[in-house]
Amino acid sequence: MEPWFIPLDIFMIICLIFVILPNLIFLFIILFDRTCHTIPMILTANSCVAQVAFASDLLIISVFTLYNDLRQIHDHYFLCTSSGYLTYVTCAVLNYSFLLQAFYRYVTVVYPTRLFWQRKRNQLFFVGITWSYALLFPLVFVFTGQIIYNADNQICQVPFKLSVSIIFAALCVYFIPVVMTVVIYWKLVHYVHEMNQRTTSVNRLVRAQRELKMFRRTVTLLMILFVIDFPYGLFMFMSFLNRAPQYHFRIAYVFVDIALACVMVALFQFTDPLKQSIRQRFHWHSEVVVRALN
Repeated sequence: MEPWFIPLDIFMIICLIFVILPNLIFLFIILFDRTCHTIPMILTANSCVAQVAFASDLLIISVFTLYNDLRQIHDHYFLCTSSGYLTYVTCAVLNYSFLLQAFYRYVTVVYPTRLFWQRKRNQLFFVGITWSYALLFPLVFVFTGQIIYNADNQICQVPFKLSVSIIFAALCVYFIPVVMTVVIYWKLVHYVHEMNQRTTSVNRLVRAQRELKMFRRTVTLLMILFVIDFPYGLFMFMSFLNRAPQYHFRIAYVFVDIALACVMVALFQFTDPLKQSIRQRFHWHSEVVVRALN
C-alpha cells in the first residue's frame, strides 16, 4: 500500500460530502419555493439530483476503499459491481441533464411559438427518457461480466484497455452528450448572429440574447466536467497503448470529485432564482433573529 492512499481517500470523502449536502439544500429550496417551479429550474433540479446520485455512488466507493486500505484488504466487496454499474448510470445522467438544458434553451429561442417543446409534462418526459437510457445501457457490462474488480485501485469498473466495451462506455457517457451540447450551442450562436443581421423585434432579440447567456452557463458547467476530468480520458487513451499508470483509477477519480465540487459551486453561481431564494431566506431569518433580540 502506498502512503498517499489514506490521505487521498479522506480527501475524496470530504469532497463528495461537500458536493452532496449543498445540492440537497438546493433541491429542498427548488421543491418548496414556488418561484422556482419553472421549466429551467426543473431541469436544474434534475442536474442537482444527478449530482447527488453520482456523488453518493462515489462516496460509497470511497468509504469502502478507505476501509479496505486501512485493513489492507484486497477482496471484492459486496457492493462493488453495483457501485461500478451506478457510476456509469449517474455520470451519464449528469451529462445528459446539461444536454436537456441546452435543448430547452435552443427550442425556446428558435421555435418560441411551438409550445409543445415548452410544456412541463414534455420536459419531464425527456428527463425520464434520459434516466431510462442511462439505467439500461450499462446493463450490458453487468450481464457480460465486463465490470471487474481492480485490486490496485479498489474499484469495480470496465478495465482500461482497447476494447469495444470501453469505447462504447465513453461514447454513451461522455462523447454523445458533450458533442450534441456543443453542436446545439454552435447552432444557437449562429441563429442569434443571424437575428442581429436582419430586422427582428427588439423583445425577441433581447430574449434570444438572454437565453444564449444562460446557454453559455450550461456549456461552462459541461466544460468544467470535461476539462477537470481530462486525466480520466488521458489514462483511458494511455491504456490503449499499455502505458496507463498502475493507480490510474485512484488518480482519475480525485479529479472527478474535484470536478463535481466545482460544478456544484458554478451551478449555484449561475442559477439566479436559486441565489435569490437563498438570500431571501437568510434575510428573513436575520430579521427574525434581530426582532427576537430586541
